[in-house]
Amino acid sequence: MTRDTPTRGPARPLPYVIAGILLAAAVVFPLLPQMYSFDSPRLGGMPFFYWYQLLWVPISAILSSFAYWLVTSEDRRRRREARAAGAGFEGGERP
Repeated sequence: MTRDTPTRGPARPLPYVIAGILLAAAVVFPLLPQMYSFDSPRLGGMPFFYWYQLLWVPISAILSSFAYWLVTSEDRRRRREARAAGAGFEGGERP
């Protein structure tokens, strides 16, 4: 592999846009207290204000995991594409 050989193929922007939206939702929604500054409904005696915030902990973990999966799978696709293109230039042989 030379310095001019790309390590990744061209990127598709959609997975990165979706990942950004998921991460933005995990950050922005808990920062909008006007959406959840209420006492009712209560869950196990806990006001809505508290259990709504606690609910965002696993939701944020799930959204972050899905965003990570999207970005890493796109990166793997781009690397495969670059390897396939590089193999075509070298006659299909790998060092």
